[in-house]
Amino acid sequence: MGLRDWRPERCIGQYRLSGCSVDLGLPEMDFSAAVAAGVKSVVIGVAPSGGALKTEWVSALAEATRAGLSVVSGLHRRLNEEPELVKAAAASGQQLVDVRVPPASIPIASGRRRSGKRLLMVGTDCCVGKKYSALALHKALAERGIAATFRATGQTGILIAGGGIPMDAVVSDFLSGAAETLTPDAASGHWDVIEGQGSLFHPAYAAVTLGLIHGSQPDAMVLCHAVGRTVIDEYEDYPVPVLRECIAQYERAARVTNEQSSVVCVSLNTEGLNDAEALAACDKVSTETGLQCVDPMRHVLDPIVDVLP
Repeated sequence: MGLRDWRPERCIGQYRLSGCSVDLGLPEMDFSAAVAAGVKSVVIGVAPSGGALKTEWVSALAEATRAGLSVVSGLHRRLNEEPELVKAAAASGQQLVDVRVPPASIPIASGRRRSGKRLLMVGTDCCVGKKYSALALHKALAERGIAATFRATGQTGILIAGGGIPMDAVVSDFLSGAAETLTPDAASGHWDVIEGQGSLFHPAYAAVTLGLIHGSQPDAMVLCHAVGRTVIDEYEDYPVPVLRECIAQYERAARVTNEQSSVVCVSLNTEGLNDAEALAACDKVSTETGLQCVDPMRHVLDPIVDVLP
């Protein structure tokens, strides 16, 4: 959905296997029809837990290459490691593009403070709106005439931005170095708006989150949360801490490499609520945390931009 929402001009149609319940609202096309419509590539639009490439997808993707489409994947399992796909792509002259591959030469983090400013999205859990919040804030800054760059750290963000580093594919010793590389020295008034990954409170993915925090050295953070999320998704024995505790933990982690870092506002995913309920939910979070709270899918982001240091 990220590509559909943020690069709609590049999304021509959708292809769904039998039994698929996800619908992007795009025209249904088979591969031949897509090629006839000028489509050049098919993007795998889902990311199963662990980034596996399902066996039943391979034959469909091979069919896509034979029809004249390149295949783009953000999965951990690489297309170029699938013999059937490699053979089909070679025979048809199409490309297999693996997005979730980090640069070959990432340095160990130096810890050196860099010029420019950095705004990092952090979350109470996975899938609470970190990427969307970053993209929306980047747009809001640009509309204010403030120099800013969206820095993608996940596969969908990379496809939207045209570049970035997939942090969850980086060897752990180099995570903070990758974050430093992604957010280099910049002009004093320039903001890098950094897509967050995972959550400090997630039993599986917290390591990626912490490495990204230490390397990006954020001047400011936006805490992203979803209404009604009380436990970590798919880890029901792990409760989401109260928001004030989440804020304290993120600030403690970030101040290892930037002693001035702070959470400046809350981005609240109010999916499932009507507009009045969403506004009330944001007001409740503001009261609980003492910070501005908005839903970037419903509200203007001036309150966040206004509090940036």
